[in-house]
Amino acid sequence: MKHSAIKEKRVQLEDILIAYQHLKDIVAHTPLQKNERLSEKYECNVYLKREDLQHVRSFKLRGAYYCINSLGDEERNGGVVCASAGNHAQGVAYACKHLGISGKIFMPATTPRQKVSQVELFGRGNVDIVLVGDTFDDAYEKAQDCAKEESRTFIHPFNDDKVIAGQGTVAVEILNDCEVAPDYVFASIGGGGLMAGTSAYIKAISHHTKMIGVEPDGAPAMKQSLLEQKVTPLHKIDKFVDGAAVKAVGDKTFSICQELVDDVVTVAEGKVCTTILELYNEHAIVAEPAGALPIAALDLYKDQIRGKNIVCIVSGGNNDIGRMQEIKERSLLYEGLLHYFIVNFPQRTGALREFLDEVLGPNDDITRFEYTKKNNKENGPALVGIELKNKEDYSGMIQRMDKKGFSYQEINNDKKLFHLLV
Repeated sequence: MKHSAIKEKRVQLEDILIAYQHLKDIVAHTPLQKNERLSEKYECNVYLKREDLQHVRSFKLRGAYYCINSLGDEERNGGVVCASAGNHAQGVAYACKHLGISGKIFMPATTPRQKVSQVELFGRGNVDIVLVGDTFDDAYEKAQDCAKEESRTFIHPFNDDKVIAGQGTVAVEILNDCEVAPDYVFASIGGGGLMAGTSAYIKAISHHTKMIGVEPDGAPAMKQSLLEQKVTPLHKIDKFVDGAAVKAVGDKTFSICQELVDDVVTVAEGKVCTTILELYNEHAIVAEPAGALPIAALDLYKDQIRGKNIVCIVSGGNNDIGRMQEIKERSLLYEGLLHYFIVNFPQRTGALREFLDEVLGPNDDITRFEYTKKNNKENGPALVGIELKNKEDYSGMIQRMDKKGFSYQEINNDKKLFHLLV
């Protein structure tokens, strides 16, 4: 990374240590666990910092609580307001309840219901929730308006010195719990608060540790800003990894990451989904998409991390069970195991039976089947979803379809048609 030419006051090691003293009896000191399966897979020592086990199942409690607890009496009496895709909102709600402060929380209308319910639970009468817009940025704009209109103090989810210092306390615990300083630390980046705070602390103590930020392919706000050497808003983002999907990082977080972060990589949303399922099935860990990002990125660094000590920060575990079918489907699509076709069945008796018996392989399953013409249920075009046991079976299935004379169109790679029909 190129270092910023601008020397400005920013969060330092001592700021994070002060935050740690204020928070150590408030937040959970989450475990740093060696994961044997991942260590064996990547031939290194992989430790997971389990912020998914935090009181609000996310690291966001640290920055939100420390920031709100630092307010003066006048600001406390006026109440606070924030914008959040979910986890920051829970941290603010928790702080408002415990400190007896009025809070107003703006969240995107697309926020998973599970996260909204958790905010209601942690706020318990101290907070009002307003669902608005499709993205964090929409909610952010409305929250800013509310701060002016109602004279509330705005609690930024990432671009605030107190918030950054609070998130940096994750790093204090990591280094306290490590026998030796890690060679690499992987952490997700949304607005950049976690990465900025942990980098500020770890780099001050362990210069050799490489800090690797991870973003989803569909929202690479920090990576793009670093390439442009200035905060560069994205015009469009994929909202799936909701905890890390912002259009623009903060100027404070950008400044720190530009100087201290060694690399920022991006991971496909489908790869994130595969990692979520593996964490659940193989490790009994419930991770939200942003929480799975750092582990999903290990494949990109498998040669560099061999034989090293690695820490991945599992930043959150607020995953709505209602999203699991979508997560499974995205994973299968990414792994090349799920394919959607429009198949034009010939007008002859037994065509469908022939397709089932002679085109599909013995381990292939039909996951979706519906005729596209409602007035003709016996033949004509149909939307067919096929799940393969192994992605290598794809070419054989295509060859059999061609040989049997079935006219088809694969729609996996046709984004417009895919979103229209699937």
